[in-house]
Parts: sequence; C-alpha cells; structure tokens
Amino acid sequence: MKGLKRIAGCCLVTLFSSSLLAAEDASCQKARIGLVGWTDVVATTAVAATLLEELGYQTTQTQASQQIIFSGIGKQQVDFFLGYWKPLMDDNIKPFLAKGEVKVLAEPGLADGISSLAVPTYLAEAGLKTYADIAKFREQLDGKIYGIDPGTGANTTIQKMIDTDQFGLGGFKLVESSEAAMLAAVSRAVKNNKPVVFFGWKPHPMNIKLDLTYLTGSEDVFGADEGLATVWTVVAPDYPQRCPNAGRLLENLTFSAAQESQLMEPIMAREDAKAVARKWLKDNPQELSRLLAGVTTFDGQDGLAAVQSALE
Repeated sequence: MKGLKRIAGCCLVTLFSSSLLAAEDASCQKARIGLVGWTDVVATTAVAATLLEELGYQTTQTQASQQIIFSGIGKQQVDFFLGYWKPLMDDNIKPFLAKGEVKVLAEPGLADGISSLAVPTYLAEAGLKTYADIAKFREQLDGKIYGIDPGTGANTTIQKMIDTDQFGLGGFKLVESSEAAMLAAVSRAVKNNKPVVFFGWKPHPMNIKLDLTYLTGSEDVFGADEGLATVWTVVAPDYPQRCPNAGRLLENLTFSAAQESQLMEPIMAREDAKAVARKWLKDNPQELSRLLAGVTTFDGQDGLAAVQSALE
C-alpha cells in the first residue's frame, strides 16, 4: 500500500510539474513579431521565429516602420520587436514608453554596435575624416548624404543636422531610400572611386565588404562614444508575465556584432533568412544551448532536445 501511495505521489508531482511548464496562456502559442526591413533585424527575427516554431509556437511577421510597430504593440496587435536601436530610435519610442504601451527588456540583444556617418576609406585619406569635414567636400559630394528608410531615427538625425546647419550642413540633401538601395548607391560610388557620405552601422556585412571609415567629431549626434549603439527587444507590457516561456527565450536572444554579421551576409546574398538561421543554429550547438537555457516547448517538454531533433 505504501508503495502504491509513493507511486501515486510521484505521478501527481510529475503531472503538477508538467502543468506548470505548460502554464502559458493559449494566446501565447501565436507569436506576432514586428519587423523592419534591416538585415540585422531580419536575421535575428529569423533565429527567433525558427526557435519558436520548433518549440511548437506559430509565428507571423509584420513588416512596417518603427512607429507603426510600436503602435501595433500598444494596440496588442504585435507581441514583440527585436530591432530597437538605442539611442537612434529613442525619440521614436519615447511617446509609447511614456504611455506605458510598450516595454523594453532589461538587457540588450546586441551590446557592441555602432551607428554613424561613414565614408569609403579612400575619402577619409583624402581628408574627410570628421563631421566638420563634410561641408568642405560639398561640391564633390553633390551636396548629398545618403540615409536609409524614411521615418527612421537615423534619417531624422541627419535631417536635423541639415535643418540646423550643424557642422555647416545647411543646404545638403538627405537621400532617403531602403537599406539595399543606399548600399547599391554606395557600391557604385566606390566602384568609380567617387566621394560619398552615408549612414553606416554594425553589425552589417558592409563592414566586411567595404573598406569604410566611421567619421569622428560627431558631437554624439548618434549617441555617446561616437555612435556606440545597442539593440533592444521591445515587447507588449504584459508579455513576459503572460507568456513566460517565450519571454525567457527573448531574454536569451543576445548576439555579438560578429555573429549577426555572419548571419547577415548570406541573407544579403538573397539566401532565405530562415534557412540561414537554421544552418547557423545547427552549426553552433553551444549557442543553441545558450539560447534555449530554461526554455521548454509550448507544451512543457525539453526545448533543447526538441529543437536539436528538428534541426537534424
């Protein structure tokens, strides 16, 4: 009889433990992800989506501007966003934080980034090394500075410099375009050894493919320490509590600039982002273990074992 009681007790403990592991709200199984079309965010989002799907979640991605994504999180239409570049997007996210409509996780997903104006190194060697030097090359630059997507924090910062004549940039034109279009314009300039000033950042394969120099003397317009940047995950305020397992995965999703650049290069060569993410996870078992530490499948099973099996 005592043996039967002991067995029954063990069964109850096992059932109770499983119910705790699978305690996420049913709504958590559908993970709604906000996405901007920057390759670094595409890469990290592909890793997140791949892991979630192999853990038994369903994912959808909505690509839009930062402001629309933040608004979508506030309206409970989006669960999380992996691309809050700080301090570049501070002004864009500020009103949503002030209203309590979004929450930023405690630790950055990327700690060693940079965002600033850059030039090909041959142009730096010709004398354009600082922000104050840009105006001296106005004619050679055709009065243009190349930015990225309209509405981004980067473009807002550049336009503000122009509007206030900071660094003598009054009268310059900000050329707004997609990341891909900007890089195509820069590549054409480099091919013809022509002057060009553009918004650069890392992680990004541009730092591998192009011999570029980040300008100094920025007066911290893109943030302290000449544009030192961090990237953070933004979630719905109740998401970590409502969906603790998925929330734990998001807390684990940290990368170095070198790792993200490695992920980004094949994606920029038009390889499928999820295929790239799967290969990277399979080729980096230590990173896979780190990312899944303390994470289960949606139904409470061993998360690492499930993903390892799926990747094989």
